[in-house]
Amino acid sequence: MYTVKQLAQLAGVSNRTLRYYDEVGLLKPSSTGSNGYRYYAGEALIIMQQILFYREMGLSLDNIKAIITDPEFDVPAALKSHREALQRQVQRLNCLLHTVDHTINHLKGSETMEPKGFFEGFSEEEQEKYALEAEQIYDPELVRESIRRWKAYLPAEKERILAEGKAIYTELIASMPEGAAGAKAQGLIARWHRHLQYFWNPDDEQLLGLAYGYNEDARFRANFDKMHPKLAGFMREAVKEYVKSRKK
Repeated sequence: MYTVKQLAQLAGVSNRTLRYYDEVGLLKPSSTGSNGYRYYAGEALIIMQQILFYREMGLSLDNIKAIITDPEFDVPAALKSHREALQRQVQRLNCLLHTVDHTINHLKGSETMEPKGFFEGFSEEEQEKYALEAEQIYDPELVRESIRRWKAYLPAEKERILAEGKAIYTELIASMPEGAAGAKAQGLIARWHRHLQYFWNPDDEQLLGLAYGYNEDARFRANFDKMHPKLAGFMREAVKEYVKSRKK
């Protein structure tokens, strides 16, 4: 068993943070002693780890609570998803390291870089790329308008928007056990629809086209498969249900 202080030290958080997690029902102690002290059993380490992983991904505490308290929550599957996400980060960081090394050599005169080489590893986050590529299916003017919108946001707002997009996809993966027509998935698709409006304003037909494009367009499918091999197909079915419900 671990005391609040012991678990806080292990996880690198404050005692106050653990007490708050208890208050909001995110991580309850396994038992409380007669002296009022909270004690945490070994399984609390796993739960705490999941909380930290999801916080790293930018999810809110409310969203994390909804995921980890779901009866269908599968820790091994979640860990696999975390590993894949971390692996993508590692690959991108390795690419940036190579760019740094090549640039140093270029400045020293030991190698010559092509202009494009200076920017290897620098790319917009996945959500912006999805939105911009989707618009190309319909009208080039949509692309130009979306770029104007994106450039108008302040850096902090861009960061928030991109974090929100990541959170939506992560939560959609967690909602898969309940089915595409489930209340959780449908609520997330509604959030996804609203989120797209930071970039463009798709109608129902375009939403369906985008959902099918996630499966049929190799660029989209490759990116979704990195998050979860079933995410693209799940989103297609969820969007179909969402559009159907909007027409009733």
